[in-house]
Amino acid sequence: MENRTWEYLSVFIMSFLFVYGLTPFIIKLARALNFEDKPAARKIHQQKTPLLGGLSVFIGFSLLCIYDVAISPNRYFDLPMIGYLLGGLLITVLGLIDDKFGMHPAIKLLGQITVSLIFILSSFRIAELNHMFGSIYISLPLMVLWMVGLMNAMNFLDNMDGILSGMAGILGLGYFAFSLANITGSNSSEMAFIGLISLSFAGATLGFLPYNFNPAKIFLGDAGSMFIGYFLSSMGILMGRFAVLTRQNNIFYLLPVLLLSYAIFDICLVSYTRTRDGRHISQGGRDHSTHRLLTMLGSVKITAIIVYALNLMIVLTTVIIFITGNGVLLIATAIMFTLFFLFLGHKLDQIPIVIPINQQKTGRSLK
Repeated sequence: MENRTWEYLSVFIMSFLFVYGLTPFIIKLARALNFEDKPAARKIHQQKTPLLGGLSVFIGFSLLCIYDVAISPNRYFDLPMIGYLLGGLLITVLGLIDDKFGMHPAIKLLGQITVSLIFILSSFRIAELNHMFGSIYISLPLMVLWMVGLMNAMNFLDNMDGILSGMAGILGLGYFAFSLANITGSNSSEMAFIGLISLSFAGATLGFLPYNFNPAKIFLGDAGSMFIGYFLSSMGILMGRFAVLTRQNNIFYLLPVLLLSYAIFDICLVSYTRTRDGRHISQGGRDHSTHRLLTMLGSVKITAIIVYALNLMIVLTTVIIFITGNGVLLIATAIMFTLFFLFLGHKLDQIPIVIPINQQKTGRSLK
């Protein structure tokens, strides 16, 4: 750890400062191109806001990844690294197109699946995919479902100033903490590289946060939220795989599920309540866990801080459980978190929400 401390610090500080310095120029570019998000009934903001934040985060992250390769021994632009960056580029471009022109959900889904396959097939050999869950025909669909689900979960969560960018920074630091906790004699270089990439991501998202925190000067857009979902889901796959190899216990595939449990909770809450109330799941609305918390707390800033604190607690719990190496404790904690989120979802479901008239089901009263 001692001989890498300055590498870790330099990567985090450079990514933070780069995105912090780049974002004002991206704001000007977005205004010049009329790349802005306009107010609507299902949105909280009251004025046009630049919508190119995802580009700023992706540029900062990708440039620091190139730096990570340069300073890491025995690292170069091999197939896994090229596939990883290509997937990030494609999901960002897909999001930019959707932000500017709109996109049919089926086309967006196809793009998300394609990006997921690029990452998976460039990062894992066929034999390894067969070994993970007994067959490639199980492993591959599960991993694609995981990645596509989280890209959409993060897209859903990008609904309020500062929520996703701050939460993503905390989760990125969580992956870094995992990389430190998982260092062994045989994987030290791999864990160091994952740590550097995680710090590049955390620095980029936290460098963007001052402009995205309430009142936001710029939004992530679909480009930013889907890129964040791409990073967190792909890194979750790597986290689960390395955790299983270290602990020699397949139950540790649950570790990234625990780490990302708040995002999973939010998309499950929204999917359930919208289906129950006769609305399309993909139809936007102010009915997320964050919106309900805002109604209860009355402050966007406080809502964001509560979400940050909850995710920080989840990160610390996840890392501590991995350090203990106790699979039974992992299962017990996963059950406890499930019960907690079921209780929280039940309470939040009782909070009144705003549903635009054109999204209400005729003949049924909705909260």
